[in-house]
Formats: sequence, structure tokens, C-alpha cells
Amino acid sequence: MEITNISTFLAYFEKTRQATLRIIQSIPPDQMDWSYLPGKFTFGDLIRHIAAIERNVFAEVAMGNHPTYQGCGKELADGYKETLTYFEQMHLESVAIFKTLSDHDLKQKVKSLDGSDVELGNFLRALIVHEIHHRAAMCIYLNLLGVQSPPVLGLTEEQVKLISKKELS
Repeated sequence: MEITNISTFLAYFEKTRQATLRIIQSIPPDQMDWSYLPGKFTFGDLIRHIAAIERNVFAEVAMGNHPTYQGCGKELADGYKETLTYFEQMHLESVAIFKTLSDHDLKQKVKSLDGSDVELGNFLRALIVHEIHHRAAMCIYLNLLGVQSPPVLGLTEEQVKLISKKELS
């Protein structure tokens, strides 16, 4: 997916975010500090990480600044409600910044985290890939806890099989 239009990017990003929110809303509030192993991201860490990277890396770089990411610990937000509020606030700030970009800006070169030059549109594509990556981890976490995660794209595998079977008949 080549990102050449800021409006199209923002619309796609919002759809991505809505899918992520459906997963987050499936997390039992008393499991925010759960992780599959000591020292690995908890649910709360994953949510704060997505939010902090979005705002402190992608939005900062989009403005021409150096990233300001400092981690994703509880010092940013502790507790279910507070973590969701932080997640939403970082997203609102980031989207406000992204809305200031023009389509022309998306073709401009920025420094990626490894120091290489990349078009801003390609850099922002990585924002979506990053969120999807961590959303998938949350789905696996939910499965490990025996919690059914909602379908990301609207249908379960079983529903797709049923539709496919009807089409083949």
C-alpha cells in the first residue's frame, strides 16, 4: 500500500484503530498486568506501547522532530481506565498532527529510526504495520487466557467457511 493521500491514510488508520479497539475492549480489566512470561509485555504495556510509539515516534517524525519515545511502563498510565484514556489521548494528539500534513508532505524524505532516508508516506505505513503486529499479540494473549477475541475483519473463520461453502454449492 502506497500512502500518497493524507485523507485516505487517515481513513485507513481509523479503521485499523477501530479493529484494535475491539480487541482491547475484549481484555478483562483484571488482566491488564498479565503476561505470558515474566519480563514480557503485559496487555497494559502493549496498549501503552502502541500509543507511545504512535505519538512519540511517528507523529514527532512527521513534524520533523526527533523521536521522544521513553518506554511504555505504568508511569504513563496505570490501571484499565487510565490506560485506555492514555491510548485515546495519544491517538487524538497524533491524528491532529497528521491532519496538518499535505499530500505533498507524504513524498518528503524523513529519517527513519535506523537513520536511513524514507518518504514520510512509507514511514507512516509502518505505523499501521506496527499497530497490527501488537494487536495480533493481544489476540494471542487473549487466546492463552481462554478469552474469545472478536474477528478483526468482521467475520470469523467459521463464517467465511460457511459463505465459501454456499458459493461452491
